[in-house]
Amino acid sequence: MPLVSHNPDFDVQNRISHIPVLLDLVLNTLLPPDAAPERDPASLRAIDGTVGAGGHGAALLARGVGSLLGLDLDPVALKLAAGALEPYGARATLVHASYTAMADAARDHGWDGVDIILLDLGVSSMQFDTPERGFAFRHDAPLDMRFDPESGGVTAADLVNTLDDRALADILYRYGEERESRRIARAIMAARPLHTTRALADVIEREIPRYQRKSDIHPATKTFQALRIAVNDELASVEAVIPTAFDLLRPGGRLGIISFHSLEDRIVKDAFKLAATDCICPPRIPICVCGHHATVALITRKPLIADDAEIALNPRSRSAKYRVVEKL
Repeated sequence: MPLVSHNPDFDVQNRISHIPVLLDLVLNTLLPPDAAPERDPASLRAIDGTVGAGGHGAALLARGVGSLLGLDLDPVALKLAAGALEPYGARATLVHASYTAMADAARDHGWDGVDIILLDLGVSSMQFDTPERGFAFRHDAPLDMRFDPESGGVTAADLVNTLDDRALADILYRYGEERESRRIARAIMAARPLHTTRALADVIEREIPRYQRKSDIHPATKTFQALRIAVNDELASVEAVIPTAFDLLRPGGRLGIISFHSLEDRIVKDAFKLAATDCICPPRIPICVCGHHATVALITRKPLIADDAEIALNPRSRSAKYRVVEKL
């Protein structure tokens, strides 16, 4: 990736086409203004495990972080990130990989530990706004939904057209929390084969018209979320990466995770709480026998969320929840 020297006047939000979610909260928690003097930003190593178009990563570098590894499965995102990070020269390195491979990426880069790790989970606005990726039903496109379309993995069309109604309903209920999962699965089975986003959305809307829904969201919304999570194995990836991130952090380093739905946030919340707890013995045991010791401290007891001003500027931030821990 051709990069040039650092420009301290680089304007992150004018350089990229999207607005990084919760940007001020991310900067103020991962690079707190009251940090210890020995934590000179220029000495810090950061990993943006979901670099996307490079907004968060560029902001960290603009704030003075010494070096950044940016990972992403989406090759299109990496091309955009290369443009956003170009002013920072060799301080920025991009890797085409899942965030679950961050330990390998750090080792390949010669790092034995890092000071900052950021994960912005789920699908990006850029992916939603690219019709041919098949993440949304606003436009008609192939049912794909893979974060890495070059991976050769299963697509949403594969799931929709090959699973039986029970397996399909299970995905919709587990990953979309869709109460009408069985009804929708049966309707999909009856309408197969389905190969485009609009075809799938139309089947669901015919089966469950909007006036029957208790909310204003489109009746296909939860189904599309569930299929995307299943295609990309998102929840298992989140569960796997958190202990990896804990191990990579140096003492005093911080991990921040932005999630966009309750399933992700619950995984993050529970993992952070467990890692921040000294004893996990059942209450009935009077003396600790588990030997468990806290490895992190909670920086955010409750998730941080966007304020009204950010939501007005960037509606995607409405559902974002952000949690942070610090390595002990």
